[in-house]
Amino acid sequence: MTTRKIMSAFVWSFCFLMGTTAFAQDNNNVTESGNVEKAAPRDGFYNRYLHKEKQVLAYDYIHEKDVFWEKKVWRLIDTREKRNHIFRDEHQVGEAAFINVLINAGRVGDITLYHHSFVGGEFSTPMTQEEAQVVGQSTDTIITFDPITFEEVIKIVQNDLNWEDINTYRLKEVYFFDEETSKLDVRILGIAPIIDRMDDNGNSINSGPLFWTYYPELRETLARTEAFNPDNDAARMSWEDVFEARLFSSYITKESNVYDRRIQDYKTEPMAMLLESDKIKEGIFHFDHDLWTY
Repeated sequence: MTTRKIMSAFVWSFCFLMGTTAFAQDNNNVTESGNVEKAAPRDGFYNRYLHKEKQVLAYDYIHEKDVFWEKKVWRLIDTREKRNHIFRDEHQVGEAAFINVLINAGRVGDITLYHHSFVGGEFSTPMTQEEAQVVGQSTDTIITFDPITFEEVIKIVQNDLNWEDINTYRLKEVYFFDEETSKLDVRILGIAPIIDRMDDNGNSINSGPLFWTYYPELRETLARTEAFNPDNDAARMSWEDVFEARLFSSYITKESNVYDRRIQDYKTEPMAMLLESDKIKEGIFHFDHDLWTY
């Protein structure tokens, strides 16, 4: 065996030993007592980390003088629709559901959660950090009896929000025509999960936003959080990809108007409400279309 072959064999052996050592270190944890605990097996054959390093692309600067026209609209995303099933994330554990992404980001202080307000706009009343820690939680009083003394025992139980109870999300966005680029564009301003409020007997009281999140502040968190891609497991999307590429189905529930009323306030039948929603969407499209001469 020549010297070159011996050196080649040595290099390959060294690389193999280093690789197996690194693999063993990655899959084992050393405790304070010095014992080695084997980590849980990896669900795959490579580590996923690229989504955690994704950088958010800043929006183009828009000057007020360049905004020729704008219109605020409110949309509703129904997670029970087939295209919106990723918001429910039935393929993973409940902690990965979109509602938990918002709540956890608010609890750790990455974003600010806002109370729903009819006066001053959706982002006028921020929650305190103490309020963000208990958002979505409810308290129940349970009366039990001691099996020995038969005395009443009152127990306070803290109930966490069930992610399956959030069926819809509300978006606030603005369409505008930018004279600098000569194009119609849209920017999302806020996202709010909608919760159905029930009384003690299980009867529906009302429904409304659990809280509001400011989307420009939320983008950083969404860009580093994976969303399920139904077409390719190797190309996981981020939640920012879902919103920026508008990979969701929604319909308009309100446009800015002098009466500040929603579609359901002047249209009562479901079909009439959907037709009015399409009418608003078509109006925005035709405004852009009519600006050009062919």
